[in-house]
Amino acid sequence: MSYALECKKIKRTGLISAFLVGGLLASLVPILNMAVRSEMYTHANEPALQILLDANWQMMAMLNLLLTVSGACVMYHIEFADNGIQRLSTLPFQESSLFFGKALVLTVLDILALFIETMALAFCCQYWFSNGAPFGSRFFAELFANYGYLLLLMLPVILTSLLIASACKNMWISLGINVVCVFTATMLPTNNFALSLFPFALPFQTLAGTNMDQAIYFMISVVIEIIIIGIVELIYLRIRRCFE
Repeated sequence: MSYALECKKIKRTGLISAFLVGGLLASLVPILNMAVRSEMYTHANEPALQILLDANWQMMAMLNLLLTVSGACVMYHIEFADNGIQRLSTLPFQESSLFFGKALVLTVLDILALFIETMALAFCCQYWFSNGAPFGSRFFAELFANYGYLLLLMLPVILTSLLIASACKNMWISLGINVVCVFTATMLPTNNFALSLFPFALPFQTLAGTNMDQAIYFMISVVIEIIIIGIVELIYLRIRRCFE
């Protein structure tokens, strides 16, 4: 029920169009890069997918992050506008379901954007690296394993950005905090595992070229982060209700 309501709310915000356009924009990054500088990459010895991700994913991940945090802020701005969230508190309606409903909608939008980007990576691999021969099932297994990994690492960002947005009535404050977190993540050293667990730094990781043991540690850490952020939101909602 909450998910259906959230879908109705975002129809007038343009978020669906924004994520479609944002996904298409991010998907153009590897295509344009290969169209202009393909000779720099086609002679490398690494797998095609790893080459493309190493060359383009930082920019693509940045666009995904900015889309996600903007979407989170807009979704909560709808609730705070005209004191709508105060009216909801008078109804037999749990605010936690509001939060997790928004998280589910934002996850679906990220699934859509990441799928478009994954198809662009597949096109680049086929067009510039296959020498006319189609890739086999192993390549597509690696491609979609990477897709699932990227989506999993995006979940802490979704929850954290919604947590910040739910705590700030002014959309510009929550947007500013989220954007600062995004740019802070870009300055963290990527070779430090502990710092890489910062939620906004996680989406810059990729499965291709990553040691499998390290990838498993990241996935376990992400699941723990998701649980912790969810608990923090529930605690925050209880505290806020006490002071309203």
